[in-house]
Amino acid sequence: MSDRPLTSVGRTKRRHDAVLKTTGAARYTADITLPGMLHAKVLRSPHAHARIVSLDASRARATPGVRAVLTRDELGETPGYGFFIKDQPVVARDRVRYAGDVVAAVAADDEAAALAALAVIDVVYEELPPLPDVPAALAEDAPELFPGDKPPGIVPPYGTGASGHLWPRPNVCYEFRYATGSEEVWEGCDHVFEDTFAFSRMNHFHLEPFVTVADVRGDRVELWSSTQNPFPLRKELARVLATDESRVRVHVPFVGGGFGAKNNCKTEPVAALLSRMAGRPVRYCLTTEEAFLTLSQHAALLRVRTGVMADGTFVARDSEILLDAGAYTDGSPLVAEKACYRIPGPYRWEHVNSTCSAVMTTTTPAGPYRGFGATQATWASESQVDMIARRLGMDPYALRVKNLKGLGEPFMPGDSGIDSDLVQGLDAVADELGYHERPAHPHRGMGLAIGFKDGGGVNKPAQARVKVTATGEVYVNAGSVEMGQGISTALCQVAAEVLGVPAERVTYAAIDTDTTPWDQGTNASSGMVVTGRAVQLAAEDARDRVLAFAASRLGCAPEALELVDWGVRKDGGETVPLPSLVAPVFGGTGYEFTGEGFFKAPNSAEAPLESPCVFWEIGWAGAEVEVDPDTGKVTVLKLVASGDVGRAVNKLVCRGQDEGSALMGYAQALFEEMRYDNGVLVNGEALEYRVPMAEDLPGQFVSITQEQGHGPGPFGSKGAGEGPMVPVAAAVANAVHDAVGARVRTLPLTPERVFHALRESAAAPAE
Repeated sequence: MSDRPLTSVGRTKRRHDAVLKTTGAARYTADITLPGMLHAKVLRSPHAHARIVSLDASRARATPGVRAVLTRDELGETPGYGFFIKDQPVVARDRVRYAGDVVAAVAADDEAAALAALAVIDVVYEELPPLPDVPAALAEDAPELFPGDKPPGIVPPYGTGASGHLWPRPNVCYEFRYATGSEEVWEGCDHVFEDTFAFSRMNHFHLEPFVTVADVRGDRVELWSSTQNPFPLRKELARVLATDESRVRVHVPFVGGGFGAKNNCKTEPVAALLSRMAGRPVRYCLTTEEAFLTLSQHAALLRVRTGVMADGTFVARDSEILLDAGAYTDGSPLVAEKACYRIPGPYRWEHVNSTCSAVMTTTTPAGPYRGFGATQATWASESQVDMIARRLGMDPYALRVKNLKGLGEPFMPGDSGIDSDLVQGLDAVADELGYHERPAHPHRGMGLAIGFKDGGGVNKPAQARVKVTATGEVYVNAGSVEMGQGISTALCQVAAEVLGVPAERVTYAAIDTDTTPWDQGTNASSGMVVTGRAVQLAAEDARDRVLAFAASRLGCAPEALELVDWGVRKDGGETVPLPSLVAPVFGGTGYEFTGEGFFKAPNSAEAPLESPCVFWEIGWAGAEVEVDPDTGKVTVLKLVASGDVGRAVNKLVCRGQDEGSALMGYAQALFEEMRYDNGVLVNGEALEYRVPMAEDLPGQFVSITQEQGHGPGPFGSKGAGEGPMVPVAAAVANAVHDAVGARVRTLPLTPERVFHALRESAAAPAE
């Protein structure tokens, strides 16, 4: 990282979207209105699993105000959609696979007319056995959700030690495996511990609903969408609609939260097909309750087997992860590879062998969720690390420090080196928590955990363009979506720093796939490092063009000049305003200087995931809790969370990301859980789905934004916003164990689960 003083980067700057959002002037997709716009609603299956015997929509088509009705009869050859596997139909064809599956869609003059039409669609179902959870789906006599020929899919290329498999056995859509080292090391272990854990399913609970406005006229498809990945969405929608990608135009206004849910197709195919049928724009906006039926986080069952020496040295780890993928695959293969690869944690091992299977069940489809894969893996890994320490009579902090990888040490053979000092980060949290000086207190305890994930996306590229007007106004054009995380502000600060202008003079251009440079998507904390590097390079390109022009007018070499607030200074002397140089050459119409940038981490056949990790996103968490032994209620007295951002481009934005992330982990630890009864969701509405409220927050909450300075992004930055979420649940469970000697292995840590763990601990013989 450069040690030079920075004028814009690192200083607290007001967010570019602050005034718009605080005054209510910001426009979201839900605010888009087009002339003649229709409104869409869908009919959903009441059954978890059933065959569609017959479907009659004739009365719906005759309903006043109805302009288009979409059922399986209108689908024709329209293909399904998904990430790796194209298995989700726009509307159900032969069967429904979960309660909430879309059976038909209606576009009408208003929502009331659309709902009236849905009420008169006649569907006859033949109920089939549900597969409400992973054990039911893997049972020998379980029916297959996709019998016969399987939906088409791909296995991406992997490197050393990694492999992927499509449909390896019934109701398993994808399996990822990773192994390194020799199995023989197990024989030399002094102790082998095996433990199982269960991870709960959360709803993304973003405030802005899933919403699309589509306008399909002739051979042009134009839509406004609350999406995190406009360019992959454009590609997938073109495939579904059987049209050229160049015919699809995607606009992305502000997005009101996504947390991974708003990737790939959600509301877009229904809106686009209805618009094509009706010849008019269609708005399709889901309710909060429908969001629960659209996408969720993966529940998981995890088995971890670990071999250690008597002094606590880690030797070997075998892991088996079963993800509940729900009824359609969505991003499950991606989550499977991440969970499997991350479960060893940031520790040294002689041997690792991990398998992760994505299992199909008759529940809401599961997909990417903040920290995806790492949350499930860290819950099991960091819980077991604590359990092993206590079995060996060691302090959990000391066991971690003994085995943590060092700065620069490769995570796995062929991958990049760890770019945070893991012990330094752990010490920051432990010291703030008072971990080493804690006094004995009945029913109180402390716990630590380390969250670990690869950041920046696998093999992810991004382009950017920076334009500077003749008067020094700067426009950053890039594909990172502003969804509350502050990326538009941070990218503008990068350009401002390179060009030597105040950040207030830099504008982030609206995203439009017809004009915005290509970007793979706003996910995996990639905005700052991947898109940020593209913006930095584009700004440097624009700067070089400006300096070359100025040098030609001043009769000197470009190296002799520097940009200072849209002027050029030669050898530290007087600053010459650039407009005075531009006008004589280009006249009153002025001129715009444009720079282009592209960034992508290099591929490597040796890297397990095809390319070395761009950066490692680390989170550390510590919790102090008090447990009521009579009720099992857990009270978090203090929560400390920290992430290493390398170097903060905007410290306030980084802090907000870390704190929001940590509190989502806190919600996972104690509150949130989608509950099913024989495959039917029973708490899928805002009033029944338990999220933490203000009175539920920890007594003390401290966030520590570390700037260790080893990041590969602009000015030494790293991505942020996921790391501090990942370890919180394990830290709270570890603190509960420290307080009362009871280990809870299933999330969330409800009073009932803690109470039963206390009783089991009291009845069990000492380990």
